[in-house]
Amino acid sequence: MTAYEKVMAARDSGKLTAVDYIANMFGDSFIELHGDRRFADDKAVVSGLAMLYDMPVTVIGLEKGRNTKERMERNFGQAHPEGYRKALRLMKQAEKFRRPVLCFVDTSGAFCGIGAEERGQGQAIAENIMEMMALKTPVLTILIGEGGSGGALGLAVADEVWMLENSVYSVISPEGCASILWKDSTKAPQAAEALKMTAQDLFDLGVIERIIRQPKADDKAMFESLKLLVSRTFEKNLAMSDEELTNARYNRFRKLGTNM
Repeated sequence: MTAYEKVMAARDSGKLTAVDYIANMFGDSFIELHGDRRFADDKAVVSGLAMLYDMPVTVIGLEKGRNTKERMERNFGQAHPEGYRKALRLMKQAEKFRRPVLCFVDTSGAFCGIGAEERGQGQAIAENIMEMMALKTPVLTILIGEGGSGGALGLAVADEVWMLENSVYSVISPEGCASILWKDSTKAPQAAEALKMTAQDLFDLGVIERIIRQPKADDKAMFESLKLLVSRTFEKNLAMSDEELTNARYNRFRKLGTNM
């Protein structure tokens, strides 16, 4: 597949969304928690508590929706500031109990409407980035579709970042990049290649740690394998002291780009 074909696959309306991963990995153990305690509950962000085998975890996902009605309710996965603040509330709660945090990211970007800007969209994302860097509990982020700019990064300051094989992660969409560079959005395929936004590109650049095979809804073995990988990663990071954990996370981001 070309880079742009992978962009199209990441946007495919038939692919699994965050709620599908939560249901397949955690089943009835997932208890959803709502609201940011400041303004409202953002349905673009699904968050709550779950059991990963015998390990309690906090789970947060950017949810696009699986049909037209759900997509409207979820704002197509474009979170408002209250969504990022809800996520941060859950992460700070997890830190109190040293409960690992698992984030599923699938968004074209944070919502940029007037209301979102008035309520501090940029500040909410910046606060998440700052707080996640120093969070004293393990954090793992998995990109399961689109990873669009700051909207994705607001849930991706993690000890490790994994991507599905057909997901993408970039500061801008190929169409937006082509419109800026060449004043021609039809050159999006060339922009997708130049952006190095595919899982393989980002793995080669050292931006992500692992590429995950694209699962299907009935692929129980794949979800069990994913659960095991996540569990082992959390166990490894829980064995670290708070200082070791946060230093490793900080150094992970400081070294990005040094091997280019």
